[in-house]
Amino acid sequence: MKDLGAVARSGKPQRTGAPSTATDGTASRAVRATDRVDHFAQDGTTLFAGTHLIIEVVGGKGLDREDRIRAAFQDCIAACGATLVHMHVHRFSPHGLSGVAVLAESHITVHTWPEIGYGAFDVFMCGDADPWQTVGVLARAFETDDVRVRALRRGEDVLPARS
Repeated sequence: MKDLGAVARSGKPQRTGAPSTATDGTASRAVRATDRVDHFAQDGTTLFAGTHLIIEVVGGKGLDREDRIRAAFQDCIAACGATLVHMHVHRFSPHGLSGVAVLAESHITVHTWPEIGYGAFDVFMCGDADPWQTVGVLARAFETDDVRVRALRRGEDVLPARS
């Protein structure tokens, strides 16, 4: 797992691959596909920004433990081949946690209801990172076989496919 925290804190501009911005503030579509470094994925002829997974952990254990959430995030990041930029976990009273791992490839978030064994995870990754690897990691981390997943391809058909 790569850590871009020091790079992000350096204040130096980073190449993001974002489209150029026109003088009116809109994104320019004049960039040729061969000139882009946008980390979009291509499956056949379909070009898309990345895969967004909505993951529900049901009957999970340890969903009120900050250390367990952080360890699960770290394990997910490593399994997916992603790059951590920043992580934050917040505890609610009387129970429950919310957390976010900001990634160079996008993010992983969670909100938990430990009193009923439920964790709502959100995983979005672009580039070469594989968000599907998080499913097994979360099942093991929270000791459950009931992990439900819905997937979206973000940015599908926003840019023309590369030839």
